Amino acid sequence: VLPFPSQVVYNRVGKCGSRTVVLLLRILSEKHGFNLVTSDIHNKTRLTKNEQMELIKNISTAEQPYLFTRHVHFLNFSRFGGDQPVYINIIRDPVNRFLSNYFFRRFGDWRGEQNHMIRTPSMRQEERYLDINVCILENYPECSNPRLFYIIPYFCGQHPRCREPGEWALERAKLNVNENFLLVGILEELEDVLLLLERFLPHYFKDVLSIYKNPEHRKLGNLTVTVKKTVPSPEAIQILYQRMRYEYEFYYYVKEQFHLLKRKFGLKSHIRKPRPRPEFFIPSALETEEPIDDEEEDDEKWLEDIYKR
Repeated sequence: VLPFPSQVVYNRVGKCGSRTVVLLLRILSEKHGFNLVTSDIHNKTRLTKNEQMELIKNISTAEQPYLFTRHVHFLNFSRFGGDQPVYINIIRDPVNRFLSNYFFRRFGDWRGEQNHMIRTPSMRQEERYLDINVCILENYPECSNPRLFYIIPYFCGQHPRCREPGEWALERAKLNVNENFLLVGILEELEDVLLLLERFLPHYFKDVLSIYKNPEHRKLGNLTVTVKKTVPSPEAIQILYQRMRYEYEFYYYVKEQFHLLKRKFGLKSHIRKPRPRPEFFIPSALETEEPIDDEEEDDEKWLEDIYKR
């Protein structure tokens, strides 16, 4: 008898801990016997209609139970007559994600450092060593929109308007999170993300936290940390905040939903002193992370309702 759900898609957002999670999934797929379907395509997140149909067909015919993972913007399976899978994902603070990507493109991570690999060999030297503050303050394309509008399209989808920074893409992304994603976690609280994944999808994620905490696995995970990262000036960071306004609205929305889930299942948040919110945000009452007492029966009912979506 197949477990339910038996079709899971992790359309992983770049530089949000996905390589750490994929390392875990490789171990878990052997341990629990599910089909881990990965893709060799890493730089094609937006697809034509025919490419969407082809990919959906390939995913849908994979042996179940499967977990498919790829850097790709949200795909609407039902639009092409397929069964909509359960989606999961993880995001992080948008400025931190951008900085991680900026330096990773130039210098890679510790795996490359150990093997003397040069990241992005075709990059010109003046671009590779471009000061992050110059890039932001002088409005280079890499440090301005639409390049900074990165996280939302993974949840908004393949519609052309999903690539345009604005309310339309933001609201559609929120809607998809509510209707199609079982869990969207926050990288800053990865252990709690793994705990909830184990609770919601035990046939995929059972024992994930003990594997993650294993010193040998930690050693592997540390190799995926980006090297030579520097912090921009406060003025440059403030400019990034303004340019990434919609990304932050989405991030805080997801974070509040995630904290609601944690409270529902009695998980306390161990919060470091948070970075001040950009001035265009109104602080939310949901940021008091005290666990609430819910009867287990209600928790299971809530899970059943999610699965029935």
